[in-house]
Amino acid sequence: MFEIFEYDFMQRAFLAGVIIAILASVSGTFIVLRRYSMMSETLAHSALVGVAVGLVAGYNPLWMAVVAAVLSAWLIEYLRSSFALYSDAVLAILLSGTLAVAVIIVSLGGAFNNSLFSYLFGSILSVSDEDIVTIAIFGSISLVLLLAYSRELYFVAYDEEVAKTSGMKVKFLNYLLVTVVAIIIALSIRVVGSLLIGALMVIPTVSALQFRVGFLKTISISLVLALLSVASGMVLSFHFSLPSGATIVLCVLFLFMICLVANRR
Repeated sequence: MFEIFEYDFMQRAFLAGVIIAILASVSGTFIVLRRYSMMSETLAHSALVGVAVGLVAGYNPLWMAVVAAVLSAWLIEYLRSSFALYSDAVLAILLSGTLAVAVIIVSLGGAFNNSLFSYLFGSILSVSDEDIVTIAIFGSISLVLLLAYSRELYFVAYDEEVAKTSGMKVKFLNYLLVTVVAIIIALSIRVVGSLLIGALMVIPTVSALQFRVGFLKTISISLVLALLSVASGMVLSFHFSLPSGATIVLCVLFLFMICLVANRR
């Protein structure tokens, strides 16, 4: 097992995977409690618009993905709060619309290449030192914001109307949550892929909720499951020459089934 750490690219891949697992599991707890589970998929597809623009125009796809994801997150929250639309309806509209825009941009610009597919399905083995630094810096900022407002965000997730009447800045907290989640997703798609990041963000939390414990314990269990999934997925991917992102997601699903069966018994 430990021979994989003899390679520099595997060391970078494991480090990036651990960082993403921490960010995805912690932020995923808040979006699952808000019943925003499809937001991860929607923002991941929105980030693809930024990737497409970056590949066609020659800009850094990662930064363009962050911009596109954040703008989409703000639009989702604006439509939900200002027009009294159902959250799942807004997410479905943005998911299909942004994916269509991304496909049109890359087809017109002739950008269907390996770079695009690495953002679709993840390319954790090609993560560079610069990518790790970027993920670590902005991921740390996002994690600090989530933890600093964790009590308030949990209160809003539990009952938004009561939170409003108690004097909380619910609008600010909602925009803060979707912004942080958008940044985390945009940073993660290079590692896990836009088609798979939703699984890593949602499934560990859903698995942890099966234990029916407190909020902090749920986050802790979700974090452990995400880290186990990344570690086991990377090892299996290395030894059996499997796609890393898809292997990690299958490991997450396997742990979810174990949690489901164990808690039912």
